[in-house]
Amino acid sequence: MRDRFSSSMIPVAFAAAAVAGISMSATPASAQVPAGSGKPPPGLTTPWGEPDLQGIWTDESDTALQRSPRYATQEFFTEAQRAELDKTRSAFLGRDRRSQRGTEADVAGAYNATFTPMRRTGTRTSRIVDPPNGRLPSLTPAAQKIAAVEGEFRVALLQSTETCKNKEAACNGGKYDPAPSPRFAELPPRYNLARMNRHDGPEDGTPPDRCLTGGLPEFAGGIGSFRRIVQTPGGISIFYDVGQGQGWQRNIVMDGSAHLPASIRQWYGDSRGHWEGSTLVIDVTNFSPKTDFQGARENLHLIERWTRTGPTSLAYEVTVEDPTVWTRPWTAKQEFTRQNDEANRIYYEPRCIEGNFGLPGLLRGRRTEEFAFAEGRGPDPRTRDSIKGVEFEADPLQ
Repeated sequence: MRDRFSSSMIPVAFAAAAVAGISMSATPASAQVPAGSGKPPPGLTTPWGEPDLQGIWTDESDTALQRSPRYATQEFFTEAQRAELDKTRSAFLGRDRRSQRGTEADVAGAYNATFTPMRRTGTRTSRIVDPPNGRLPSLTPAAQKIAAVEGEFRVALLQSTETCKNKEAACNGGKYDPAPSPRFAELPPRYNLARMNRHDGPEDGTPPDRCLTGGLPEFAGGIGSFRRIVQTPGGISIFYDVGQGQGWQRNIVMDGSAHLPASIRQWYGDSRGHWEGSTLVIDVTNFSPKTDFQGARENLHLIERWTRTGPTSLAYEVTVEDPTVWTRPWTAKQEFTRQNDEANRIYYEPRCIEGNFGLPGLLRGRRTEEFAFAEGRGPDPRTRDSIKGVEFEADPLQ
């Protein structure tokens, strides 16, 4: 299936499809203890004496990664604010902002708000808790430069489309020119991980187009994702159920050994864990330059903290740093609720098929358009915006 969402919506749009078989039922959390305390809650240890983090966990509310500036340094919503946001956000359900039938926006926008259900607003105004304003730190000059170069390249590929002719947001920084861009034959400035108005090969597509995941840190997007944690003596494994079947397995090395050599790079990095009281602390390095989180690639470094705080509650905290991207490290928090094991006793691993069917279809479709244009049939495909997505209304949480 062709992915018709804008790139910013990809982690959000299809989480429901991947986790449809998982029950959201869970008993209320009780007997919680502060995250990071020295002792796990009573009875929540494994037979071999470690804090027990096992189970299927999900975030059952919506929280923005960054705090809206209107909340300044307010870390938590009041109940009145949450109720008002819930009321406003629920009014979005069922709305469809696609343009007139037959336009690019209509044809490309097969999904409306019905396909992105909203959960109740979370208690936090943002997942980011440090800096105190709940916002990502400033980009370094080098990161700003590469972002500008990549943006200029992608806008250039849109110059002869209706998107630029109508001065739509996707063409910001560019201008309309009826002549197709001479940059269509260029390689992207660096390894591509964003959508562009070209389908010359698989790597012109996004990771979800290729059945690849965004990797770590995994914040679940707008409608959530699931992670199943399994422990054995000396080992911990986490299966992430994310996106449209882009599930992936993560193994944490717990033997105290050093990280892999710097020459060995992995999509999900190299995770080395240890216990600090009741908290699992994971140090993650050695990311591949072909991964990307908010602009951070091979220099990304994470310190994760997972703490069981009650029978059905799990606290997650991650400190993120990349001195080539941000001017300082930043920290985010997330709370997960355990799902019912009995209701999920039959749980089929999700499978992604976009890379098997959708992506070859995109490539074949573009070649067909090019052959037709060369024979004098149909418009130049370079003048058609093939990445236009649904025009969703801005979520008040943002």
